[in-house]
Amino acid sequence: MFSSENMTLVYTPEQVAEMLQLSKNTVYSLISRGEIVAKKLGNVYRIPATSLSFMFTGLDYDLYQAEEVDKANLPSIEKALKAVRRKR
Repeated sequence: MFSSENMTLVYTPEQVAEMLQLSKNTVYSLISRGEIVAKKLGNVYRIPATSLSFMFTGLDYDLYQAEEVDKANLPSIEKALKAVRRKR
């Protein structure tokens, strides 16, 4: 049913507080302000690892990955643009 390949790594607010060296209350405050994206399941929060990458990059992880691909493609795009501009 579930495999480690399709499971997203999640943390509790307490684990995140320890990782970021913050108080538990600060983590809950960040969640309530939307600075950390968390899913409430019953009475507990779970924070996906991608939410933490968002905090540091300002991007969702999938957008961050897409941006990295775009950056890698920039040289070939610039080369193609130069070729088109020379034909004019």
